[in-house]
Amino acid sequence: MRTTPVEELPSTLGELRASGHELRGVKEEIRENLLAALRAGEDPWAGIVGFESTVLPQLERALLAGHDIVLLGERGQGKTRLLRSLTNLLDEHTPYIAFSEIGEHPYAPITPESIRRAADLGDALPVAWKHRSERYTEKLATPDTAVADLIGDVDPVKVAEGRSLGDPETIHFGLVPRAHRGIVAINELPDLAERIQVALLNVMEERDIQVRGYTLRLPLDVLLVASANPEDYTNRGRIITPLKDRFGAEIRTHYPLRLADEVALIEQEAELVADVPAHLLEIIARFTRLLRESTAIDQGSGVSARFSVAAAETVAAAALRRAALTNESGASARPIDLQSILAVLRGKLEFATGEEGRESEILEHLLRRATAETARTRLRGVDLTPLAEAVTRHPLRTGDRVPAGDVVRALPDVAVLTVIAQRLGAAGTEDPGPMASAAELALELLFLTRKLSKQASDDESTVSYG
Repeated sequence: MRTTPVEELPSTLGELRASGHELRGVKEEIRENLLAALRAGEDPWAGIVGFESTVLPQLERALLAGHDIVLLGERGQGKTRLLRSLTNLLDEHTPYIAFSEIGEHPYAPITPESIRRAADLGDALPVAWKHRSERYTEKLATPDTAVADLIGDVDPVKVAEGRSLGDPETIHFGLVPRAHRGIVAINELPDLAERIQVALLNVMEERDIQVRGYTLRLPLDVLLVASANPEDYTNRGRIITPLKDRFGAEIRTHYPLRLADEVALIEQEAELVADVPAHLLEIIARFTRLLRESTAIDQGSGVSARFSVAAAETVAAAALRRAALTNESGASARPIDLQSILAVLRGKLEFATGEEGRESEILEHLLRRATAETARTRLRGVDLTPLAEAVTRHPLRTGDRVPAGDVVRALPDVAVLTVIAQRLGAAGTEDPGPMASAAELALELLFLTRKLSKQASDDESTVSYG
């Protein structure tokens, strides 16, 4: 891939030929760059988590085969992120005829105007350069999308200038022709009206476009990719059979299969305004996975990865709010902050029919399960009996309005707390936040295993273990 500064690149057709530049189709360009990355051991899919052994091998085979691609999967599975990452496989810069409406290659003009300019100017034809980011065009399919948006239409201004309706130069090109020599991505393809999908048939097979009865033989060079949700086939629309047949590859995406991938996704995407310990991120990841397995949740709609990200950001915000209310010097999230998820993010979920009125109960139960599973995993083999006995004798207060320093000072002097701190990453810091978070998780495990009781205060801002 090129790394030469743009100002040092050829600026005319003659200079371009002299440089030894060769014309490659966009699919050939992607194929060669992908092969080069694979041979060099480089990762062309930076930021894509959880697809390493499933989706990415299929996608790479489809690209090497030169296929147009549709990604099929539930919401929040990273389909759009994956499509946008295809630009990494394009050359950093590519030449085009300066001022060309659809970015034609200097060696291969295809519109009447560019053909005429190339003939008139010869080697003096001006050349400009596009960055790879400019060669990716994305369209969210909506029912009101028109053929003119995607393909083009007669431009009345050009007709008013004196051109006839039959003149190809009266055409105002739509999104697909303007993406010539690049990638066109259509998100939520089934939402596109069927008559509009028909307009894409010639683009994908014959590579020409038709506008109001005029057929323009433009050998378009595009990679067409799309995304769709499985439920769209029955609820909102469908991909018409002839169009579906023209896609060379249909690839199913999925939510992260491993817990570690779910956590890694949260860490990568969430913008946290406070420290959120690793065990809390694990609880959020487990909670999301339990929601995806629950029969009480409408799995046809799915539980987006955005839920996990928003949950982590909400927990961090709850910690920041407490720090402001209690004048703590640092903001560190604790298990008590997990309760903020239930009220704030409930609307991001679709519940199954018949579960009306039980939504809060279902979410509370699954959050407790996620908390217990995380605590058992991280504190496996640790005898918490001394802590339970000490807290039974001297109840401990914690909660949304109780500063971390107060929680830590109220902790009993038992050796097991040192082990808990080491297991949960709270050792070796003077900040009381991580220790308070670790201790709360241990206390919550004792409560969930019925070795301690818990009582909420009237204002629900504090709870007492004992």
